[in-house]
Amino acid sequence: MPSAQPLIARPGGKLTGTARVPGDKSMSQLALILGALAVGRTSIRGLLDGTDVRATAAAVRALGATVIHHDDGLWTVDGIGVGGLMEPARVLDLGNSGTGAGLLIGLVATHPLTAIFSGDAALVRRPMARVLQPLEMMGAQFTGRRGGLLPLAVTGAALPMPIDYHLPVASAQVKSAILLAALNTPGTTTVVELHPTRDHTERMLQNFGARVTIEAGRIEIEGQPELTPAALDLPADASSTAFPLVAALLLDGSDITLLNVGLNPRRAGLFTTLEEMGAQIDILNPRDSGGEPVGDLRVRASRLRGVTVPPERVIDDAPILAVAAAFASGITVLPGVGPIASIAQGLAACGVQVAVDGDTLTVHGAGGPVPGGARIRADPDPRIAMAFLVLGLAAKTPVAIDDAATIDTSFPDFAGLMRGLGADISAGTI
Repeated sequence: MPSAQPLIARPGGKLTGTARVPGDKSMSQLALILGALAVGRTSIRGLLDGTDVRATAAAVRALGATVIHHDDGLWTVDGIGVGGLMEPARVLDLGNSGTGAGLLIGLVATHPLTAIFSGDAALVRRPMARVLQPLEMMGAQFTGRRGGLLPLAVTGAALPMPIDYHLPVASAQVKSAILLAALNTPGTTTVVELHPTRDHTERMLQNFGARVTIEAGRIEIEGQPELTPAALDLPADASSTAFPLVAALLLDGSDITLLNVGLNPRRAGLFTTLEEMGAQIDILNPRDSGGEPVGDLRVRASRLRGVTVPPERVIDDAPILAVAAAFASGITVLPGVGPIASIAQGLAACGVQVAVDGDTLTVHGAGGPVPGGARIRADPDPRIAMAFLVLGLAAKTPVAIDDAATIDTSFPDFAGLMRGLGADISAGTI
């Protein structure tokens, strides 16, 4: 067993300077996969060099593409074309990446080969049945444990069939798996979603030359295109941006700029909520990058106030938003929160008054620094570890996490980037 990597965050001065956080994890995985299906070489900058993305890169190599990580941070993918996948000689181990597993299962489902997917202890407990159901309709066959649990053998359809699929629940992962399966399926495949989900897949497919049309929640994709290679500069991940951004809001005198941040409207829930709470966030140099809106964010220390978040706004960034709420004046109500138990227990350990009702978290803000002084179990979710390190920077007394290893899945060198802005985060514990 690897040894634990405890980190401690100590209250300190203001944050200043400029930084660029790692690229969006889902877009990084999509870029590798679509690069493998293009004819020619795709170059990718800003790709997240985390364990989940590396697992996806290894799987793409096993399926026949050439993927190289260059010394200057550039990644290149020499694609093999739609329909050109090779049958992998070994199990495709996706580690902890549910996104990578879902995307690649969709990709393989319409290629005449068999691939076996597995992952770590957490991933093999994550049911994939919702992803598998529409792919079975397209002709794929699956052999595995009940509920679609990994390890899972996927036998792709020799004669895949296009489908018209209405998503029973909002799921960007299911939608994306179908769209990737549709690439090697003759005819037109349609996905209908009643509620909009993240649309990175549709945007990136169009950027690679796929024929995708979108109208009123109806997404149509024509199969068997020839994808053209792309030169991508991936946006900084909006969720990862949240951690230095909230730290700057909470530390008096802070003034930082975060570069090339993804501003996709379907990922803007956190920024909208923080602005409603009184955050000073200015968008500089707004522009388009590979079909995605991006901009540089100037963030200054702000006095926050509690809000009630509308239930239709998805709270993917609940841990760090709950930390912001702890320092705000008044009460913040967050519906649809996950992982709610870890957030609530951690806040309570740091002296914050919280209440849990089902999946709704209510945070009674202190209107300033909270006590802190806790040692937090990092949890498999890296958002917990990073959120409570941010809390420790602005609390009255330090906060530690028991193991920082989980952070590497989504934000490698998080502590280093934060130190570069002036944060006091170092190895150690309470």
